[in-house]
Amino acid sequence: MTVSYTLEVANARFGGFSRLLFRWKGSIYRLLYKELLVFCGLYLFFSLFYRFMLSPRQQDLFERVALYCDQFTNTSFIPVLFVLGFYVTMAFNRWWGQYTSFPLPDNLMMVVSGNVHGTDERGRLLRRTLMRYANLSSVLILRSISTRVLKRFPTLEHIVEAGFMTTQELKLFESLHSDFNKYWMPLTWFSNLASRAREEGRVRDDIALRLLMDELNKYRAKCSLLFHYDWISIPLVYTQVVTVAVYSFFAFCVIGRQFLNPEKGYKGHNLDMYVPVFTLLQFFFYAGWLKVGELIINPFGEDDDDFETNQLIDRNIEVSMLAVDDMYQNLAPIVKDKHWAQRHFSIPYTLSTAAETLRPAFRGSTFDMRMSAEDLEIHQPADTPGKKQYLPLKGSLGDGLNGLLQRGKGILRGGSLPSLMDVSSHQNEEDDADAENDIDANNCNEQEKAFIQVVVEQV
Repeated sequence: MTVSYTLEVANARFGGFSRLLFRWKGSIYRLLYKELLVFCGLYLFFSLFYRFMLSPRQQDLFERVALYCDQFTNTSFIPVLFVLGFYVTMAFNRWWGQYTSFPLPDNLMMVVSGNVHGTDERGRLLRRTLMRYANLSSVLILRSISTRVLKRFPTLEHIVEAGFMTTQELKLFESLHSDFNKYWMPLTWFSNLASRAREEGRVRDDIALRLLMDELNKYRAKCSLLFHYDWISIPLVYTQVVTVAVYSFFAFCVIGRQFLNPEKGYKGHNLDMYVPVFTLLQFFFYAGWLKVGELIINPFGEDDDDFETNQLIDRNIEVSMLAVDDMYQNLAPIVKDKHWAQRHFSIPYTLSTAAETLRPAFRGSTFDMRMSAEDLEIHQPADTPGKKQYLPLKGSLGDGLNGLLQRGKGILRGGSLPSLMDVSSHQNEEDDADAENDIDANNCNEQEKAFIQVVVEQV
């Protein structure tokens, strides 16, 4: 079963991911422990062989070989990081593409339920048969690419026994000879049956029939894409290059990373630690990266994190039949909602989420941005005749500008302009002249006048 840990990492907290490191099922330890044991065994063998089984002359030869191998493992002669990174990225993109290509009948069943009408037995039969054909097609394609589904349905008779196909349909399916996969045949039956439903008036117009065909083609395209993902894999030559690069790198590490006699003064061999801690970590990272690529290159196997294809089949057939049969025209009475008579209403919170009501609603990142007086001034083109006019003030400040001038500094400190109104495009010239006379009479300084003045185009 696919290992899910989404709930455990819903909130980021101290040591949140560390608890995931001790899981066994679906872990990298389960994938890698055999290779790690082989590497440790080989390293231990050569270490004991060098220390206790070789003569001094043979030890000198082994040390020269070890230094030569270490030279290649500590340089870029073997580009392990490059080939591994590109390979895993390619495998992950392929894995995600296969996941998004899985044929789900949700859109198709909604269209069938809403456009194939009839509460009688014939209407029910048409809807259920259409969805059975769609699910049969997905079973046939998954049976061709997934080992789990093939083990569940090893023969077509098992599919008949499961109810996806009738005996007559099996005979018709086998009567059509083709050297290629025939997963598309049930979808052809779907198309023909939908056309017959249109002739009978169960599908009421050509637009509804077109909608059925469009959704059917989308469903068929996903089935076809899964088939091609299984057919065309990542080129074998690149998989071989990555595998050879990783294994040859650590084959040299088995000898090149040996701890040599520190008394001989070899560079980088001042300590004899017996256990190559950092080499083991490097093996864990690089070989683990390779294992990840091997795991996700084909997610239709039986690994811990492969797709649960059998459960997806069960889910698809159940929900599709419920949607076109039990849920067809099965509506609750249409009544007025709880807030029918309330123009303004709020949705209740629980005690654990009540604090969220104290947070101000987000209105945009520039809503509270501080503005200078120059930012408020509108530039008038030089070739456009007209004169400046100023924005009117709302509320009690509209009687005169003295109150605004007294509050100007406070508004600037607050960082907002709540007393400014939208520009009116229908003001007459007399109001403009009165506003200018009031400003001149109050002897405002230049900064305050710049705050309240906005040059607009005269209508």
